[in-house]
Amino acid sequence: MKTNILPAIKLTFILILLFVVLYPFVLWGVGQLSKDNGRGILVKQDGKAYYKNIGQSFKEAKYFWSRPSAVDYNAAGSGASNKGPNNEEYLLLVKQRIDEFVLQNPTVKVSDIPVDLVTASGSGLDPHISVAAARVQVDRIAKLRKLDTSRIYSLIDSCTERPLLGLFGPEKINVLELNLVLDQLVN
Repeated sequence: MKTNILPAIKLTFILILLFVVLYPFVLWGVGQLSKDNGRGILVKQDGKAYYKNIGQSFKEAKYFWSRPSAVDYNAAGSGASNKGPNNEEYLLLVKQRIDEFVLQNPTVKVSDIPVDLVTASGSGLDPHISVAAARVQVDRIAKLRKLDTSRIYSLIDSCTERPLLGLFGPEKINVLELNLVLDQLVN
């Protein structure tokens, strides 16, 4: 028994030191080397400050809509609903989101709605949507803002973030940046 307990206790203390002290310290240090010292990326426009790396709610019809959030975009506590595709309550919520989207975007067929516009991300704070999710909203925004759709499509193209090294991850769009540029385009 003594041959098993002492090594287990030593290993426990080593792992506590490694994962409770050293690992958080290393992550904190890396954060200090990043832009804004790991506090988030602030974007300022028209006297207002926004966090670029935290999802925000855009529900006005004149803006590109964000991905839904299970935590109401509360950065203090990220998380998902943890409800799966067989959960009736979750399916009802997704159906409500689809119905709302179709109501506001009558030119879009249900089958053309990208999944990221009706389902929340794992953190509930994803600041990005897919390029398809932005493109499917163009007709609504062009009509409300009295803009030509080609201008909005070129805006989407200019705001599209490409995959890392052209290989890792999908193309995506930061909704906050896109909407801020859209406001500047109109003004």
